[in-house]
Amino acid sequence: MNEKNQPQHMVFVVDDDESMQVALTYLFRSMGLPVKVFSSATELFKSKLPDIPSCLVLDIRLPGVSGLEFQDVLAKAGIRIPIIFITGHGDIPMSVKAMKAGAVDFLTKPFRDQDMLDAVTRALDLDRKRREGETATSGLRTRFESLTPRQSEVLTLVTQGLMNKQIAGVLNVSEITVKIHRGQVMKKMEARSLAELVKMAEMLGVSRKTL
Repeated sequence: MNEKNQPQHMVFVVDDDESMQVALTYLFRSMGLPVKVFSSATELFKSKLPDIPSCLVLDIRLPGVSGLEFQDVLAKAGIRIPIIFITGHGDIPMSVKAMKAGAVDFLTKPFRDQDMLDAVTRALDLDRKRREGETATSGLRTRFESLTPRQSEVLTLVTQGLMNKQIAGVLNVSEITVKIHRGQVMKKMEARSLAELVKMAEMLGVSRKTL
């Protein structure tokens, strides 16, 4: 599928119950949500997932790899897709385990269509925000890596609240040199203010570093 025709988001469904596959496909498509259906967790895992905001509607009881086991497999593989579990059994311990492992919701069959749509909307929004955050952090990381070792040191000390004179003392350089480095840091990081620079450093974990 080329980029032009690729959907903006996707709902994946894994359920071995054919009637549930049909019902969920109809529900999601009636609301304009693209959907792909799989009969087993293994089938989904072998497929190529598009790099777009997505969520997974996953039956907790599946042949072969169960829903809970698949949740663990995805986590270990670094696939952070939001999961909505569905089950025909009101298993409270199982639902608690799923939610503790990061599931967005746990719906017991028969569930209301609106409950499912609400859960999917929330899951897609969570994945969209996660992706936006990762994109922003990736750009920051690239700019941070363009700093020289000395500029990185200045950034760390600035975000720890030290004044130019104090930084000069720590690094054993002149205050003028610190001002020059600080100006270059602001320029390379594209920070419009000290507050914005500090926020960037926090996102990168720089403010927690020690020299």
